[in-house]
Amino acid sequence: MAAEAPLLDEFRRLRARVPQLTGALAAGVDGLVLAHDTPGVEPDGLAALTAAALGVAQRMTDATGRGDFRELLVRGVDGYVATYAAGETAVLTLLAKDGVNVGRLHLEGRRAGARIGELVDAEAAPPRRSPAKSSAKEPKEAKEPAKSMPTRTRTARSARTTTANARTTTTDS
Repeated sequence: MAAEAPLLDEFRRLRARVPQLTGALAAGVDGLVLAHDTPGVEPDGLAALTAAALGVAQRMTDATGRGDFRELLVRGVDGYVATYAAGETAVLTLLAKDGVNVGRLHLEGRRAGARIGELVDAEAAPPRRSPAKSSAKEPKEAKEPAKSMPTRTRTARSARTTTANARTTTTDS
């Protein structure tokens, strides 16, 4: 599990940049809390709900061909719940008042999610062995020669036509 102190520091900086935030939670994609600052909201329940919403959001982006999950925004009468991808194994969930500048929330949430992802992924990465130690243990004859990378050629794209709201748009690349 990631060290909690750097995550809480990131939450404090985030609250300074977006004063309308009322809570922040970093959780694993499995729904386990990594760090939280969620006064009045039970963090384990929020982490579990975040994992469930993440699962649905990932299936939705897959089913619609929109690529990997990046963010999810839910608006209620009293404010917002925003969830952002945070590296390979975590998500950041932010709670904000109704009057928050949503553009600012997204900007800062994406940045914080990227930083938290770096912290969590670095903590989860297995320790790397130094090349000198690993090559000393292997005989030189056992190493395979490096294979050359295949050459990629670039072909011109044809014009793409899409239909949106009964209008036809042609885009050239």
